[in-house]
Amino acid sequence: MIDASTPLGRFWNGFRENRVAVAALAVVAAIVLVAVAAPLIAPQDPYDLGGLSLLDARRPPGHVGSGGYVHWLGTDAQGRDLLSAILYGLRISVQIGLLAGGVALAIGASLGVTAAYAGGIVETLVMRVVDLQLSFPAILLALVLVALLGQGKAQLVTALVAAQYAYFARTAYGAATAERRKDYIEAATATPLSRARVVFRHLLPNCMPPLIVVATVQIANSIALEATLSFLGLGLPVTEPSLGMLISNGFVYMMSGRYWISVYPGIALIVLIVAINLVGDQVRDQLNPRLHR
Repeated sequence: MIDASTPLGRFWNGFRENRVAVAALAVVAAIVLVAVAAPLIAPQDPYDLGGLSLLDARRPPGHVGSGGYVHWLGTDAQGRDLLSAILYGLRISVQIGLLAGGVALAIGASLGVTAAYAGGIVETLVMRVVDLQLSFPAILLALVLVALLGQGKAQLVTALVAAQYAYFARTAYGAATAERRKDYIEAATATPLSRARVVFRHLLPNCMPPLIVVATVQIANSIALEATLSFLGLGLPVTEPSLGMLISNGFVYMMSGRYWISVYPGIALIVLIVAINLVGDQVRDQLNPRLHR
């Protein structure tokens, strides 16, 4: 049980008043759980190309394949079991979303609070670069970077971080600029503490509420960007099918009645992104002090 007298307890008591957000949080938790356990619960390893059979290609939901098990969601054009491919695709989406969002948060927040605290030429240089990057769509920057870096998880995460860290930097800068003028920062500055300690032990923790809200949004955006890049053929290699790649592979068969190849991965992607956004909306409302006056 969570102690209602603690900040976490008060946050949870307010959060659970929104049943839609609680349901969305349960969906996100369930998706993360099945994504982590994908190798244990998936009937097939979709990455094992040697275990695929073209005799099972494009089979409808409920088909019993050559492996002796039921393809509950059908198969794709390579003979992959769609249920297994979706579970592994969710695994990729969760991994890349959390990793890219976490690294972008760390880099962007550090740059933003440092610029706000240091001021002068550091502030001008950092924030002008951030403003310049924010003038371009994230998808455009991600496309260019992935095209330059090539395919692979590390390259994809690097491109997503570079395309999204500016959102965290701008948010952290705005919050830190307001906190910088408060008495506790002035008091910390007057003591023999290093600048790094003042920034990362005093200033940054008090800027976290808006950054947490942005993080939930950017994790969903990272998942959507990864799916978009994979749909365009610029994401992960074909040996690691993500949800975007599954949707792309089945798109050409939509008009021939084989809807399941694209529709089911698309539904899984939509459910994940919408659930994260619903949780993020409620987190934003809970951390907004204007709503609790």
